[in-house]
Amino acid sequence: MMNIKQILCPTDLTTDSSEALRYAVALAHTYDSKLLLCHCGKEPALASQSFSPGEHGASRSLFADTLYKHLDKVDLAKLDWEGIIVEDKTDPAEGIAREAAKRGVDLIVMRSRRRPRAAILLGSTAEAICRTAPCPVLVTHPQEREWVDAGTGEVELRRVLIAYDFSDDSERALAHALYFAQEYQSELHLLHVLPKPYENGPEIAWGPSSVESAYHNAARRLQEAVPKEANLWCKITSAVRWGKPYKEILSYSAEQNIDMICMGVSGAGFMMESLFGSNVDRVLRQAPCPVLAARPLKPSPTFVTA
Repeated sequence: MMNIKQILCPTDLTTDSSEALRYAVALAHTYDSKLLLCHCGKEPALASQSFSPGEHGASRSLFADTLYKHLDKVDLAKLDWEGIIVEDKTDPAEGIAREAAKRGVDLIVMRSRRRPRAAILLGSTAEAICRTAPCPVLVTHPQEREWVDAGTGEVELRRVLIAYDFSDDSERALAHALYFAQEYQSELHLLHVLPKPYENGPEIAWGPSSVESAYHNAARRLQEAVPKEANLWCKITSAVRWGKPYKEILSYSAEQNIDMICMGVSGAGFMMESLFGSNVDRVLRQAPCPVLAARPLKPSPTFVTA
């Protein structure tokens, strides 16, 4: 189960990337978390500097100006936040993941830009961070279903979808989804996708009884996956579909007006599944709502001094 004490929000200080701050600020208020704003660039003079709320200066004012767009000065004074500038001459994703590990961050909240099809093979910073982050990553996109009101900052997280394949990764996604759903009294939707019969062997091997058995077995396991006590405070819906996982996840999300998709992510399977990306990659690029990549939470490193 998550315990959100520190939230890191990467920003390049543009209006677009700062839209993720609506979510980061709202979650920081809900869970009484410390908010870390992280700008990863190539400014040697500012590298590895940290600006706390009590300090002043041009660099800190850049972060403050960004925050003012999402809350007034009174609220800003109440928010526990810190601005961080990290130099990384190679890959911003590496610098952000490294800073998150160093500080023991519990959740990364960031914005991902929709990219043209021609750029898909190049990947994105958000996808790279989802592969390497030491904690879960909440990714938001432009032109998607929003659940943090732009005017009031109120959270309206009504429906959460867990892509569930009975793996340890999907168990982690379920635990994170329960954490959010309990706080916001959201509906929980569990979706399991079975391969179409002809995609999993000769059609003759799939008789009516075997197809029915596979479906009912998956449906039963879905119902058993959620703790019984969750039914006391949450409406739970489970569904089994046939097809390609990413297509069915996207289709179900659009049909049911899902506000957040939770998917488990761990390692090589996500990074190297195929040349054109994994199911998680595809969902991140096309989801109609924010996506929570439920990565394993790694402890912050211990530095030993002589």
